[in-house]
Amino acid sequence: MVSRLVLGCGSVGRTIVSALADRPGDVLVVCDNEHRIETLRSDRIDTHRADPTDPGTLDDVERPIDVLVVASDDPDINRVATETAREAYPEAFVLAYTGKEPSIECRLDIEANADRVVESAGTAADDLIERIGEESMRPRRLWRVLRSIAGPLAVVTHDNPDPDAIASAFALKKIATAAGCETDICYYGTITHQQNRAMVNLLDLEMRQLEGDETEEYDGIALVDHSRPGVNDQLPEDTPVDVLIDHHPPRAPVEARFVDLRSDVGATSTLLVEYLRQLGIRADETVATALLYGIRVDTKDFRREVSTVDFEAAAYLLPFVKDSVLEQVETPSMSAETIETMARAIRNREVRGSVLVSYIDDLHERDALAQSADQLLDIEGIRTTLVYGIIDGTVYCSGRTRGTNLDLGETLRDAFEQIGSAGGHADMAGAQIPLGLLGDSDESELSDIVHDVMADRFYGALETRDEGRPAPVETDGGEGEGSETPSEGPVDPGFEIGESGSGG
Repeated sequence: MVSRLVLGCGSVGRTIVSALADRPGDVLVVCDNEHRIETLRSDRIDTHRADPTDPGTLDDVERPIDVLVVASDDPDINRVATETAREAYPEAFVLAYTGKEPSIECRLDIEANADRVVESAGTAADDLIERIGEESMRPRRLWRVLRSIAGPLAVVTHDNPDPDAIASAFALKKIATAAGCETDICYYGTITHQQNRAMVNLLDLEMRQLEGDETEEYDGIALVDHSRPGVNDQLPEDTPVDVLIDHHPPRAPVEARFVDLRSDVGATSTLLVEYLRQLGIRADETVATALLYGIRVDTKDFRREVSTVDFEAAAYLLPFVKDSVLEQVETPSMSAETIETMARAIRNREVRGSVLVSYIDDLHERDALAQSADQLLDIEGIRTTLVYGIIDGTVYCSGRTRGTNLDLGETLRDAFEQIGSAGGHADMAGAQIPLGLLGDSDESELSDIVHDVMADRFYGALETRDEGRPAPVETDGGEGEGSETPSEGPVDPGFEIGESGSGG
């Protein structure tokens, strides 16, 4: 719950208090005007009659303060109260009214200690509330949480992190370092996609690959670009989380000391740019280059789910970006194994109308699924692809779609969330399903069962979403020849119910 303290209550203060009275959170007004105090109390506003410039007055306030408003009509009172407020609550958001006809020196002193300044008593109430709204308060809350972490912080990306996750993690590390919090960037899985490897190597990004529960040595945990421990990472599901920042809000509620889940931006990197700017922390060349690449990848070069905020973030980063490094990251060489994996996906393809499903046997690199799903989407007549394979007892799949009204992220959730977890963008999504007891099955038998389950659930979800009943199966020789049409009824091979990540 947001806690607000108002020091002094002139014309601007009364406007703010009236506007805040019906909003969530509590408000305490400190004022030495007896008539104003009585009026506020008659309106059931919590008040305390005292000198708003006296430091001892703030010592008597027995509650944490998120937002502090200085709002007397007297400029000199506001100057002293703002300075007192900043000293007493260094992490609170301070909105200060200059007062009526302040001197230049007085106004400058107020501006030096306030986060936002109001210079006109005629400012509309809605505008005042906007100035102390959620957007302004988020950075302060994040800062306060980071400052409270006594020991090292682990910023954990999702498994096999992509550029958006990596960039977001390093931006959060920069903020945490400024807050005096020692920080490591951690991840599970591997970084196999050639562009992701190039990004890490060329920018010399130091990351710690985790195995098992190695986070016990950290006093704080932050999640970026995913929102639930144990879902698309290998943390225990009951891991307490301090900071959570993602642009893919999950269907179920999540818990953390600080939570920022917003789906109105195209990348988590965009959210981190916002924090850097509002906290006055300049993005260095490395972080800026990583963030810009993260935004470009997740918005598909500003063509997918992009918002005005994404463009503004990119424009802010451009002066700090190292163009030569960015060019090398975008054009890395591709390994022979990746090319061979994509070739197997092409040979194993199964087509129903405009939908293509393919299984990659002997999968070693999870990122090859996404690259194969992208490549198969270029086949004439194909509008939607799903490519899957098995690694270490888990089925991973990546999907792509274009030129349709299909929300692929929601479709994969419908298809696989009961037996695993899934999600992502409208045109790019993924899922992972633990095999459970089937992991001991014969390899050829296991492939058939997994294929039946994956295809049946995926096509069923497509039909439910009114994408039209698929046409008869077409097979294309090679390793995929002879594939049977998935059964029309539901198939339940005993997959273990569990949660593990989403993404493309």
